[in-house]
Amino acid sequence: MEGESVMEIAELKAKAAQIRMELLTMIHRAKTGHTGGSLSNTDILTALYYRVMKIDPNDPKWPERDRFIASKGHSVESLWCILADLGFFPKEELLTFSQFGTRLIGHPNNKVPGIEMNTGALGHGLAIGVGMALAAKRDGNAYRVFCLMGDGEQAEGSVWEAAMAGAHYKLDNLIGIIDRNRLQISGSTEDVMGLEPLQGKWEAFGWKVVSVDGNDMGELVQVLEAVPEERRPTLVLANTIKGKGVSFAENAAHWHHHVPNDAELEQALSELTAAREVILREGRNV
Repeated sequence: MEGESVMEIAELKAKAAQIRMELLTMIHRAKTGHTGGSLSNTDILTALYYRVMKIDPNDPKWPERDRFIASKGHSVESLWCILADLGFFPKEELLTFSQFGTRLIGHPNNKVPGIEMNTGALGHGLAIGVGMALAAKRDGNAYRVFCLMGDGEQAEGSVWEAAMAGAHYKLDNLIGIIDRNRLQISGSTEDVMGLEPLQGKWEAFGWKVVSVDGNDMGELVQVLEAVPEERRPTLVLANTIKGKGVSFAENAAHWHHHVPNDAELEQALSELTAAREVILREGRNV
């Protein structure tokens, strides 16, 4: 992040646990939200926003900033919590999530500082990213464009049109990321619309593909700091666990849009607090 000291891996892991606690509390308060996917993408967003991307919360429209597009816009809760934590808007505004008249609706809203584009209609984010990356090339700008997609979203034909264009224009400033948690609202992605061989498909479209454990902060940072590769776009295939960090929500399709009750929230916060304490303790002993 521009102008800040680099967060070490243990700090990033602890931050991700904090963000998970905040998004669960926010969803519980609002009585609505996409819980499972927000939990699975938290590590990806934490790595990007606290370590990898060039951004400035004090100047959200800084011309040299890296751009981020949340194509899987329904999993916005982790993004809202991160933007608030970084100071793009007051943290107290999280209390208004999904309430009448709020800016913090259930999908990214570009009336909020830090949001580049309204998203949520699946299949459009990568095309937007292609346009931004192509504009950067033609204007001689050095910023990169990161686009986070869902794996269920890969069934949308517009994703593949954008993939073809990204390779055609040799957009090496474009990095696609797939939150590959293998579950969507109606069940397994492979039952709803089989995607495999997903890596081979992206490679056939001309992309450099890197497969990574999307919930391993060390792997994520190593891969994201190494991209992009010259002369072609990069696809980071981030293998994640839906509901990551909450034992009873992990790999459970019904947690796609499930709101924790009081007891579930208490247990989830207890698990995440304990995990965070272990991370901090181990970090101090390194």
